[in-house]
Amino acid sequence: MTDQILPPENVRIVPGGANRDEAIREAGRILVDAGAVDASYIDSMLERESTVSTYMGNWLAIPHGTNEAKDLIRRSAMSLLRYEEPIDWGGEPARFVVGIAGLENEHLEILSKIAIVFSDEEQVDRLLAAGSADELVNVLAEVNES
Repeated sequence: MTDQILPPENVRIVPGGANRDEAIREAGRILVDAGAVDASYIDSMLERESTVSTYMGNWLAIPHGTNEAKDLIRRSAMSLLRYEEPIDWGGEPARFVVGIAGLENEHLEILSKIAIVFSDEEQVDRLLAAGSADELVNVLAEVNES
């Protein structure tokens, strides 16, 4: 078990595409496999998406659970999926799906760090060009700093 919010084992480069709900399920499964959330957290991620889109722009969607699902979170963690083919995210093209689970208010700090990286087009280009999970984690190194 690691203390990192985003260890390399929580990162996937997906050669094909997917639909939005498949991507949310996969992002959630990584969080479950990491021991960060209970399996039912995935349902709350899908529930949130059905009421409000988590698409942020610059190829990025950040699915996360509802406020009612906070008791399903065991520890703060992130998952990152980079799709080679854009996903239709409610009419917007997503290539990065970042699943977030944050204990207490830690999700706000995680969201802030992700937003800073993805607001920088040069950083987004580096993420699009990265050839491995380790390279992706290196670009997003700030999320692992407390």
